[in-house]
Amino acid sequence: MPGLIPDSFIQELLARTDIVEVIGARLELKRAGREYKARSPFTNEKTPSFFVSPAKQMYFDFSSGKSGSAIGFLMEYDRLPFPEAVEELAQRAGLEVPHEGGGESHLVLDGPRDALAAATRLYRAELKQAPRAVEYLKQRGVSGETAKLYGIGYAPESWDFLSRRFPEPQHALTAGLLKYKDEGGSGRPYDVFRNRLMFPIHDTRGRVIGFGGRTLGDDSAKYLNSPETPLFHKGRNLFGLYEARQSSRSALPYLLVVEGYMDAVMLAQYGFRYAVATLGTATTREHLGLLFKSVSRVVFCFDGDRAGRSAAWRALEQALPEMHESRECRFMFLPDGYDPDTLVQEIGAPAFATLIEQAVPLSEFLLAELSKQADLATLDGRARLISLARPHLIRLRPGPLRSVLIDALSLRSRLPAEEVDRLLQTPAETVSAPRSPEAGRAAGRSGGSSRLVRRAMQLLLEQPALAVQVEHLGQLFEAPVPGVAILVEALEFFVERPDASLGQLVEHWHDTPKGAAVLRLAHEPLGLDDASIAREFVDAVAQLRRQALKARSKRLLTEADQDGLSVAQQRELEAISQQLAAVDAGLRRND
Repeated sequence: MPGLIPDSFIQELLARTDIVEVIGARLELKRAGREYKARSPFTNEKTPSFFVSPAKQMYFDFSSGKSGSAIGFLMEYDRLPFPEAVEELAQRAGLEVPHEGGGESHLVLDGPRDALAAATRLYRAELKQAPRAVEYLKQRGVSGETAKLYGIGYAPESWDFLSRRFPEPQHALTAGLLKYKDEGGSGRPYDVFRNRLMFPIHDTRGRVIGFGGRTLGDDSAKYLNSPETPLFHKGRNLFGLYEARQSSRSALPYLLVVEGYMDAVMLAQYGFRYAVATLGTATTREHLGLLFKSVSRVVFCFDGDRAGRSAAWRALEQALPEMHESRECRFMFLPDGYDPDTLVQEIGAPAFATLIEQAVPLSEFLLAELSKQADLATLDGRARLISLARPHLIRLRPGPLRSVLIDALSLRSRLPAEEVDRLLQTPAETVSAPRSPEAGRAAGRSGGSSRLVRRAMQLLLEQPALAVQVEHLGQLFEAPVPGVAILVEALEFFVERPDASLGQLVEHWHDTPKGAAVLRLAHEPLGLDDASIAREFVDAVAQLRRQALKARSKRLLTEADQDGLSVAQQRELEAISQQLAAVDAGLRRND
């Protein structure tokens, strides 16, 4: 088994790759200022909204919401797994792809991934020798082709099936495949999964990061997921997403979110290849971020009972901040006593597709649930409806959905839409970044707002070479501002790689919340020339350093003992005072 591709090689490969050439070989690109444009290859749009930036080495598809590096484009357009996309670019560049580790039992460096890949093969091979497991799949209606598609395997009823195959167990322990009997880690580790059908869970690159196991015995836990590991987080991953994205070269119409592995598997067998499953946890913002990276429409499928509606409401609350531009959420409720697995087998694919088409839009579900708590026949009830709606609508970004909901509330409350909008207003700052250097400086000086970090990151992504101008990088960590650690990490990335592009940072942070945040920022145009970007960036970093110095000064005074400041503390405070004076002088010069 080949090992992992080192990150250092991926960075070198992207540095040698021209994304314009890669995409231009597949799409007809036309020059548009500093960028190139084309029609989206992922949607059926008629006007170009697909842009390629040579400076950033990134593509941005505003029609489908997709974006990424040259590797990401090949994965989306050519439907290639990550290793094959890297191999494709390496061949173009005349490079040989190195691998770390490899082999059945030789697990080094990022060994947990190797352990998971090896376990996947072992489980799949074991399924062929497990008549009881095969019979169970047949009884559930799962064909051999579908089982192969999802890589379903079997963990035998043995305490050491895997542990015997990992003489050095550390990587399998880290991957959540093995564990020790006691917390001290003494003795020999044993298998976590025993006598279970095994469903591999992939990341968006197709790499196995964990498992879901369905017991074939009397275990009280019908389903068992891998524990939280450095690679696997239930709240950040979805079963079947990789398979759904690989199912079609064209854009998926939507993604259907269900609650169980078998639901997603059976729906795929009936032709619904775009079903994904949460991993025994409620829907999270991270889940929605993953979903909306692939499609603009998400349909949640829940039981029609009280528990199902409660789960749907929790999903709605998570979805509200993510609803903007062309994004859409719908909610589908099943008849009592059914889950997607059993219902699609009973009524067939055409009838199930009709139920999906009849799914309730988010706006209707929200208003219907709120209206149940208010008597709209009375003045007090209509006022209560506005009060109930307010905490939900203030989480929506300005846009068509918010406007439609305000109009609907206007009808139900019998108040003018303008009055409803006024009542829903919140004093909180808007999240949009300032659009001019003057506005950016004003926002930065309003206090320790995360908007300042956001703006600095935005400017850095536009001109990564600015990172080498930042002095006293370590001091920025002291700034009491959310997100400053991510900014410093990005600065360090570009300082270590002075010629790196935005695309390389995105690939470095692939499949992480940091990477998703960078992509969102990179989509937003700045509308500034290079000189203005540089001036505003220097100003923003100076503002952050000022906050960091003041925070450090305050901490020193707080830490002073009853006898007052020590000599070392006094000297540090004097140095901070001098540095603050220099920062303030610099800020005044920039005004």
